[in-house]
Amino acid sequence: MSEKIYLSVVVPLYDEEGNVKQLHERILEACQEIGKPFEIIFIDDGSKDKTVEICEGLSPLTLIKFRKNFGQTASFDAGIKQAQGEIIITMDGDLQNDPKDIKLLLEKMNEGFDVVSGWRFARKDTFSKKFFSRTANLLRKVLIQDTIHDSGCSLKAYRRACFEDVDLFGEMHRFMPALLELQGYSIGEVKVTHHPRTAGVTKYNWKRGMKGFVDMISIWFWRKYSNRPLHLFGGTGIVLSFVGTLVLVWMAIDKLFFKATLSDKIWPLVGIFLILVGIQLFVFGLLADIILKNYYKGQGKMNYNIKEIVVK
Repeated sequence: MSEKIYLSVVVPLYDEEGNVKQLHERILEACQEIGKPFEIIFIDDGSKDKTVEICEGLSPLTLIKFRKNFGQTASFDAGIKQAQGEIIITMDGDLQNDPKDIKLLLEKMNEGFDVVSGWRFARKDTFSKKFFSRTANLLRKVLIQDTIHDSGCSLKAYRRACFEDVDLFGEMHRFMPALLELQGYSIGEVKVTHHPRTAGVTKYNWKRGMKGFVDMISIWFWRKYSNRPLHLFGGTGIVLSFVGTLVLVWMAIDKLFFKATLSDKIWPLVGIFLILVGIQLFVFGLLADIILKNYYKGQGKMNYNIKEIVVK
């Protein structure tokens, strides 16, 4: 029987023919230095160059081939589902992350953390990429309020338990520490090396940034109201209905006691509109609450996560 795998290194690739061979060599060297059973998993995300051809000549390697380009998050999801290791390392395939830092992640994880995220303390990117990244980090701090500095760094270490019943969509891989922190997992961070890109071109653009922002809003909702959607929608609905009622009462007083003409005023319509929207939001909150409870029941789980049960 083969020895149980301790470490799985998961790397998405898209048109990285100039980096992939050297990347494999560096990962292999870093894993051998750690001295525990490991596997290397490359996911080809529909490359149009010679990335797959080069990968097929590398060993040891598990190569997952996508039929077309599905994106980095889908690649990470496929690689993580394939991984057999107790610890899963994710990293980029452009040689900007340094495989030597895997050892640093593991050392930090040995302090008792479930997730350790790399922090590109001295980034080697263009000004525009740094600007968009720092803007996204600022928004993340406001909306998500996680405890790490650099969510966009793909170099991360996870315990296998983190990915039980987890599916990644959109640009969600960037926010995995935040999502796991919501479930009670402990999150650590360590400064890592960041190299300038020497081959290939960056795949980051404004479209990915926009997708990331939308996913950030989604995580904000889950952080605040995933267990109580009625509090958000129902509360907002009650406030709007109350304001609408006040507007109509004001109009009624103005009409009855001050003989005001309402035919040329928009306020009665505003009051009715606010009341109707408020009722709709309240009903939507009730429905969302029912759907959420049915979801948890259907999945056979609850809205909490037990670390362990100790019986003495």
